Amino acid sequence: MYWNKKALLSLLIPGGAIFLIAWIGLGTGLVAVSPPAVHFYYYAAFAAGMLLAWRFHSSKVLFALLFLLLGHHAVEFFSAGRIMASGPGRIAFESVAFLLPLNFVALSLIRERGLGLEVIASRLGLLFVQSVFVAVICRAGERTAPALFRAGLLPAELFSWSRVPQISVLLFLAALSLLGTRFLLYRKPAESGLFWSLAAVWLAMQNVAITPIAIVYIATAGVILASSIVEASYALAYNDELTTLPSRRAFNESTLRLAAPYSLAVVDIDHFKNFNDTYGHDTGDQVLRMVASKLGEVTGGGKAFRTGGEEFCILFSGKLVAQALPHLEALRKEVETAIFHLRSAPVAVLPPQDDRRKPSKKSSSRSRPAAARGGELSVTVSIGLAEARTPAQQPEQVLRVADKALYRAKQAGRNRVETASPARLRTARTAKRSIA
Repeated sequence: MYWNKKALLSLLIPGGAIFLIAWIGLGTGLVAVSPPAVHFYYYAAFAAGMLLAWRFHSSKVLFALLFLLLGHHAVEFFSAGRIMASGPGRIAFESVAFLLPLNFVALSLIRERGLGLEVIASRLGLLFVQSVFVAVICRAGERTAPALFRAGLLPAELFSWSRVPQISVLLFLAALSLLGTRFLLYRKPAESGLFWSLAAVWLAMQNVAITPIAIVYIATAGVILASSIVEASYALAYNDELTTLPSRRAFNESTLRLAAPYSLAVVDIDHFKNFNDTYGHDTGDQVLRMVASKLGEVTGGGKAFRTGGEEFCILFSGKLVAQALPHLEALRKEVETAIFHLRSAPVAVLPPQDDRRKPSKKSSSRSRPAAARGGELSVTVSIGLAEARTPAQQPEQVLRVADKALYRAKQAGRNRVETASPARLRTARTAKRSIA
């Protein structure tokens, strides 16, 4: 499932919020457009964005800012500050409207490789070629842009509302659709930043690119790109890159804010080591992502975290074991019935090996992972659940008891939910006091 509340929030914040503020402010006149303020905002946005991109080694954002800045200055230079229906200024406007969405798509599709010499040289080469091309077609005496920039694929009356040529309108729509799709697929802040930045560029082009309102939209596009770097840094610190779930650091901070009552579940993928040994680490990563996607959709207000390896935790704030248990049972069945499609053949046929929590010999005969049939594989999870009823029960104690409940689930044959009794939690709390 690509679309959910979390995806919507990550798409709208911060890029969508910045775009909306600029659109409402300029559209309603709430934002005063004075030349000194506009130019300060413009240059501050690009300077801050480029410094952040350089500091965090983001070639995508850095060159998106450069393409945007040089494209806008090209329109200003050849227009000489005047809105024209023909001549070099109009040619520059049409060529930039054509090239910018293509450049944003190219930056989105190219893998982020930092700011190495090879990356910088290739991007600068592309920027140089486009700059020379625009300069040549905008030379003195030229009245109209090449036919490609003015091509009409659909009836002209459908685009009478737009100041941008029809072909460029279609390119903007296609680019925005692609960037939005890539965000839903990969949930990367850079994709969201490119999407909302290009949307702001579209509004700038509709305002003829050189008017004060258009300059504010261009600056806003720069701010959105800069904010995507901050968002990416936050995501790297608090989200697991492989599964996109909140990481151990986010889990630790969440436990600091917990107030009883609450329940805590520890989830472990059964036989995960065997998946890696038999099918390879790429398949292991696919299994982790699949299970994480199911955990991320747990009902009952639970919030899932990846806390390490094949282990996850789920917090149910305000719920005790009896309230959280049905949701975990539903989650366990959801994982069990999900069909996992292998993308590669087994790398070896190895005997099953014990995973991190060794089951008893009695259950080992039933604890082998299901064999793949027709490229399909069955995945199951074991879950241990504990609760905190009073503030005296600390999260680390609850986690320890939930972990022991998980161990019992493993011993009992896996693919099950085991709960901790209040007596076990009291024992753990007493043991901690005696040690202290």
